[in-house]
Amino acid sequence: MFQNPKGMRDFSPDEMILRNSVFRQIESVFVKYGFDPIETPVLEYWETLKGKYGQEADSHLLYHFKDRWGETELALRYDLTVPLARYMSSRRMPLPFKRHHIGRVWRHENPQRGRYREFWQCDADIVGSDKPEADAEIISLMSAVMDSFKFPDTVVKINDRRLLKGIFENGIGIAQNKILTVYREIDKLDKLGLKQVTQNLKQVLPVSQVNQIADILQLHGDLEDVLSGVEASFGELDGTSYLREMFDRLEKGVMARLDLSLVRGLDYYTGPIFEINIREPKLGSLGGGGRYDELIARYGGPDLPAVGSSIGVERLIDAGLAIGIFKLDQKTLTDIFIAAMDGAADYAISIAHKLRKSFNVQTDLMQRNLKKQLDYADKKGIEFVIIVGEKEKKAKTAVLVEKRTGKRHEIKLIGLEAFLKKLVK
Repeated sequence: MFQNPKGMRDFSPDEMILRNSVFRQIESVFVKYGFDPIETPVLEYWETLKGKYGQEADSHLLYHFKDRWGETELALRYDLTVPLARYMSSRRMPLPFKRHHIGRVWRHENPQRGRYREFWQCDADIVGSDKPEADAEIISLMSAVMDSFKFPDTVVKINDRRLLKGIFENGIGIAQNKILTVYREIDKLDKLGLKQVTQNLKQVLPVSQVNQIADILQLHGDLEDVLSGVEASFGELDGTSYLREMFDRLEKGVMARLDLSLVRGLDYYTGPIFEINIREPKLGSLGGGGRYDELIARYGGPDLPAVGSSIGVERLIDAGLAIGIFKLDQKTLTDIFIAAMDGAADYAISIAHKLRKSFNVQTDLMQRNLKKQLDYADKKGIEFVIIVGEKEKKAKTAVLVEKRTGKRHEIKLIGLEAFLKKLVK
């Protein structure tokens, strides 16, 4: 029996109906905030992606290979941000450039609940603004997406790479050649817990530094409370005034807190970083992002600041199913099934042709008897069934059955479409 590659999935019609509905809703929120769509290839040159995500990604997580028809090295895209930076490096667009992109990405990770090797991201980015208004809009946008699905207890955790640098490098004194290793270990905090993370850090740092880090990682909550504690220990740090302005510009109702344990593992972040979480179920963050002001210039493009976010659709759907926000109860997009008997198949097909101007319609394609046609409609969960035979064909009528209520209507063909428009949502 042939199987899928590990960490990659098939989706049944009910799953795809839900997924497409989620994609449409996310996109509708993006569009309300003025983000326009773009698309980039799923394949990039290896040199485009190499070195942008860190050593672990380069050596273990990125799918890359040689083109079998040449010596070119290619890679499957790892996220949607680096391709955007490559895209913007050779274009001159009106600024700010606000884009959204919904697409697949690939990472060679260990598959588990909410984490797959092939998955979809829903990204929104602002290129060209270095002002806190842009970061605030991206965070407000993420929160608006979660609110549109009515997720309860949504919290946005926020930090700033400049703040981290001031604390860990300048304050605690962690060596430059170790700082990315430290950040990557801290990034595993939700997965491993504080005890294991500190054990891992002791393999690369003195115990005194690890103890200081452990204290810092437990600072989170109200912006001013956390900043006051940090400034009392380390003095005024870069990024604090920017964070205060950014918090002031968040939309009303956004639940945001400063969390010094948030580092985000990608190397290209330069300023504020953020993740969006729900209390239950514990699947990790459902989205995240940050400011990456230097990435576009690394491709030889202009020195354009940028900030963006990504919603993880797989975790969002898994979480929504777990708490009952989403249901896999729609098996088809078909509105109406037309069942034919007594040699009236041609009549059923002609009705379908007319109704398809307004509805999604199926007819029998296997010349089955009436019972088997009706069984098929039941299994698919089709709510409205039209039954026609020789009698209806001669009279130019149809029998409409509402499956939910059991009501039957005998209707003249000339008025059938108008009648259905009152019933079909």
